[in-house]
Amino acid sequence: MAVFDTPEEAFGVLRPVCVQLTKVQTVENVEHLQTQLQAVGDAALQELQQYVLFPLRFALKTPGPKRERLIQSVVECLTFVLSSTCVREQELLQELFSELSACLYSPSSQKPAAVSEELKLAVIQGLSTLMHSAYRDIILSFYEPPILPRLGFAVSLLLGLAEQEKSKQIKIAALQCLQVLLLQCDCQDHPRPMFELEQQQHLGDLLASFLPGISTALTRVLTGDFKQGHSIVVSSLKVFYKTVGFIMADEQLTRMPKARAKPAVEHRVAALMIHRETDWVKSTGDKLTILIKKIIECVSVHPHWKARLELVELVEVLLLKCSQSLVECTGSLLKVLVGLVNDESPEVRAQCNTVLRRFAEQKVVVGSRALADILSESLHALATSLPRLMNTQDDQGKFSTLSLLLGYLKLLGPKVHVILNSVAHVQRLSRALVQVLELEVADVKMVEERRWNSDSLSASPEASDARPWSRVQRRYFHCFTDERVFLLLRQICQLLGYYGDLYLLVDHFMELYHASVVYRKQAAMILNELVIGAAGLDIEDIHNKRTSIGPEELREIVKSILEEYTSQENWYLITCIEAEEGEEMTMKQHGLQAITSGAHTCQVVPFPALSKPSPTICSMNSNIWQICIQLEGIGQFAYALGKDFRLLLMSALYPVLEKAGDQTLLISQVATSTMVDICHACGYDSVQHLINENSDYLVNGISLNLRHLALHPHTPKVLEVMLRNSDASLLPLVADVVQDVLATLDQFYDKRAASFVSVLHALLAALVHWFPDADSTGQLQQSDLEEGRQTPAACEASTTAEDIEQFVLSYLKEKDVAEGNVSDLETEEEEQSSTPKVDENDTLPDVEPPLPVHIQIAKDVMERCIHLASDKNLKIRLKILDVLGLCVVVLQFHKNQLLPLAHRAWPSLVHRLTSDDPLAVLRAFKVLQTLGSRCGDFLRSRFCKDVLPKLASSLTSQAPISARAGPVYSHTLAFKLQLAVLQGLGPLCESLDLGEGDLNKVADACLIYLSTKQPVKLQEAARSVFLHLMKVDPDSTWLVLHELCCPVQQFTAPHPSLHPVQLQAATEQQNPFATNVLYLLQKLQ
Repeated sequence: MAVFDTPEEAFGVLRPVCVQLTKVQTVENVEHLQTQLQAVGDAALQELQQYVLFPLRFALKTPGPKRERLIQSVVECLTFVLSSTCVREQELLQELFSELSACLYSPSSQKPAAVSEELKLAVIQGLSTLMHSAYRDIILSFYEPPILPRLGFAVSLLLGLAEQEKSKQIKIAALQCLQVLLLQCDCQDHPRPMFELEQQQHLGDLLASFLPGISTALTRVLTGDFKQGHSIVVSSLKVFYKTVGFIMADEQLTRMPKARAKPAVEHRVAALMIHRETDWVKSTGDKLTILIKKIIECVSVHPHWKARLELVELVEVLLLKCSQSLVECTGSLLKVLVGLVNDESPEVRAQCNTVLRRFAEQKVVVGSRALADILSESLHALATSLPRLMNTQDDQGKFSTLSLLLGYLKLLGPKVHVILNSVAHVQRLSRALVQVLELEVADVKMVEERRWNSDSLSASPEASDARPWSRVQRRYFHCFTDERVFLLLRQICQLLGYYGDLYLLVDHFMELYHASVVYRKQAAMILNELVIGAAGLDIEDIHNKRTSIGPEELREIVKSILEEYTSQENWYLITCIEAEEGEEMTMKQHGLQAITSGAHTCQVVPFPALSKPSPTICSMNSNIWQICIQLEGIGQFAYALGKDFRLLLMSALYPVLEKAGDQTLLISQVATSTMVDICHACGYDSVQHLINENSDYLVNGISLNLRHLALHPHTPKVLEVMLRNSDASLLPLVADVVQDVLATLDQFYDKRAASFVSVLHALLAALVHWFPDADSTGQLQQSDLEEGRQTPAACEASTTAEDIEQFVLSYLKEKDVAEGNVSDLETEEEEQSSTPKVDENDTLPDVEPPLPVHIQIAKDVMERCIHLASDKNLKIRLKILDVLGLCVVVLQFHKNQLLPLAHRAWPSLVHRLTSDDPLAVLRAFKVLQTLGSRCGDFLRSRFCKDVLPKLASSLTSQAPISARAGPVYSHTLAFKLQLAVLQGLGPLCESLDLGEGDLNKVADACLIYLSTKQPVKLQEAARSVFLHLMKVDPDSTWLVLHELCCPVQQFTAPHPSLHPVQLQAATEQQNPFATNVLYLLQKLQ
């Protein structure tokens, strides 16, 4: 708050200080004056302005050398006065302007004075404050022809400081002051006066004298070293485009009179004045075009985003204000704008899009035929050179080039439709896109990657909300590696579909699709994006142009493309070399279980062009990518049409399901993703919902195609995918189809067994998943049985004579069952006892009720598996063993059906366990475990007679090898077989309730694996065997372990009449079994 608000009070305080300063010019007196001025109100200081300025101006004009510190203090005090008051007299404004400018000039050397940076900064700030403090009418009278020398002197000083000073602060201050002097200040607290058009023309004529010097000096600053900082570049750009935009404004130049008025000034000043007539405009425009191109070339690649953002402002101002006067540089300015539309900085991108949208609203391009022609020619030239640029530039250069192409399309907007009517434009552009999108297909991994795990067929349970192209498979191209380049190409194709004639474009690229296999993949990619663009989804339309194509027309176009994609010659391509019949294929293994799959039948369609006997890796990779691109296209078509795509489901869903079951991993993944896209587009909750809702016509198609399997060899894959992605509600529909499959398998078991076995595996896996209640009941009964075994003492305490009698009878009966001595009478009695009560009115009380559908299917499938278990193809045998295990799980509570089938399957299973490939042995052992847990009594004697001796012999013979082996042994098939047998023997012994003699065989075979010389995993598995043996016969197990390693040499008898027991086992120090035996004995206590 000011202390002195009236002129009288202020004068009384300031008079002594001003008098003292007039007498003695010292820094202390100036600072004393400034201190007093801070206590004076603005109104009072305005009245005393001339009085306070007098001693300060006197100190500046006093002849003789003066200290820089004194001049700086005077200028700072003068600036303080001017910031608190207004200049109301033109003469005072001119004098102060000259006096301040003179502080930076040395008359003796005719050059800018070599003064301190602080003084330079103070003078610059003083000049800026002076111009802001002048009244509007004073400013108008100041910018008259007589002021040109003084104004030119100040402009030259400021440009010199901006160009030559090292201090960044002084450079920026000089540029900002220059902006103020040119009346282009954008300060919020000091808005520049708004002139009328005539006054603007007068001011433009006056400032045109400085345009050459300002533009060339600023160009040197802008094209200097990047190290000077982005702030200087931003300030220089602002001064440049505001000055050029004001002096070269079309609005002023179109109103310029042809004749030049003679100013009433002396000849020297009149020579400085410029008349902006036509010749001057053309000459200046040509020179400015050279400078602007230099600036663009340098600033467009500036590392700081703020510099590039200011360049966008320059383009906007010059194109909006000077499109006629600077017509020669219009192409360069537009090139900058469209080149930065995909800048890495979000701020620059947003500003570019804003400017493009403003241009579209004001029809800067569309409404100007000249600009549209320039863009059209630039687009044609760029499309012509695009393949060459893509082959020679690095990825960043390619990104910039394609950003330019995208920007041209955005700017042209609806004009693209007109341009594409030119055959030359369409051919140039399409050829460029096709060449740029050429895929790299030499990678052998795509052919190698197989869908070994059948579970990978299952799609995600719910449709994803992501857009279809967010899940496009990563591709590798000949011309580029940066993913951003591919995204730009997709946006370009989408814009072509949005603005162009879709019928014309689709026809053109369909011709390329048919023309050569070389162009087919690229043409399909472009067609997919054209449809997305034509739908207008997520298209940034800066022209607010509605797509002209209707939904029905779009659907018809999609239908025609879809028919072409799914035609036999384009859909069923060779993606692998079919293995010769009878050849055993080496397969990968994962963990403990060998990984298997159905044999992939690479069907060769009966066309001469596609019937090559030995396709190359490149051709197979190319086919894989073509199928994947077409599958992705179906997903994109669904996204484009939305729920209208339901009308095309009958022709699209069946082929997609075929490819979802393909053995090539990439194709299967893309097809599964396509199903998710279709769910999302058509409003289905999940893939399961999609299949269930359309299962009627899918099942009908499968049934029809099974009758002509030679023409439709991929039919089983469709059923396989349906089973893996549906629920139990599908079973009534597919029951008849399953019977057709089994009948066809009986007919073609020697040719098509592999594909049908995969279907059977999917079917049984689905049944296990759909009907889990029986399995949970079995687990409950098994847990109850285990609980009963864990409490033998409680059972013995309540045992009666009747219990003993019942136990003996049950034992004899189970023994007969185990030995296969089951009479028909007993079977009938058992069936009758399990037959539910029937109604009295039922005329057929003895008829056995029909089996549930899933039980009947499992029974029929298991019968086929018994016949196919000895197939000569290892892959088929492995898959059959998997199916057998699943059949046992489904039939586990229907013993009347399971036991006879298990009896028939046993010889083949024993052969697999004892005389087959190690992979088959592993798989057969898993089936044996499943059988043992579901029908233990039935298998007991068979297992002990046929399997146990050979398993024990194998374990015993393999033990010395594993004890001597190194760490690599754990990766061998022999190790995995040992591990699987050891891990499964314990549960088998417990579930089969083996006798003492058989348990001793198991213990003898596994004892050697308790040695610390064995691999750690084998030791752990052996310990698990004995932990299970403890549950069956703890006493025998205790004795066996003590005979191997005895921690106590002599056991004291509980009664004197008994002799002490002494074991001869080795001591702990010498025994390699000690660690594991002590662990097991501790568990046994």
